[in-house]
Amino acid sequence: MRIALYQPDIPQNAGTILRLGACLGIAVDIIEPCGFPLSHASLRRAGMDYLDHVDMTRHADFDAFQAAQSEAGCRIVLLTTRADVPHTRFAFSPDDTLLLGRESAGVPDDVHARADSAVTIPMRPGLRSINVAMAAAIVAGEAARQTGLFPAA
Repeated sequence: MRIALYQPDIPQNAGTILRLGACLGIAVDIIEPCGFPLSHASLRRAGMDYLDHVDMTRHADFDAFQAAQSEAGCRIVLLTTRADVPHTRFAFSPDDTLLLGRESAGVPDDVHARADSAVTIPMRPGLRSINVAMAAAIVAGEAARQTGLFPAA
């Protein structure tokens, strides 16, 4: 399983997601360009000393990312408010990559169309979205539970 960030805007959210990946053993892909310099200095506050423990891959653009996912046999599952399928009703696979869009704008329509599947987190009516790092944790937790990433308690 992997988490991918499409052109992230906010270094604190990216750092938090990298920390999540380190703690859960989930690799993280960064699809550039980023809205900030992608460096340890910009990610340090949220990522703390976990950044050395995450398997992170940078991709020059979405085409490079999609080619790598295709070569690895990974399905791209987009997290979006525009999906009809709740993440709790989706059958995740251990080879899935959870794709999250920019905090400011999500993903463009062409990227949305190129995802293999799309899921949403059910929310109360009238509210727009959940913070991208929180969304990553919610959906990664469900995907990990379904696929057995977490050992039985």
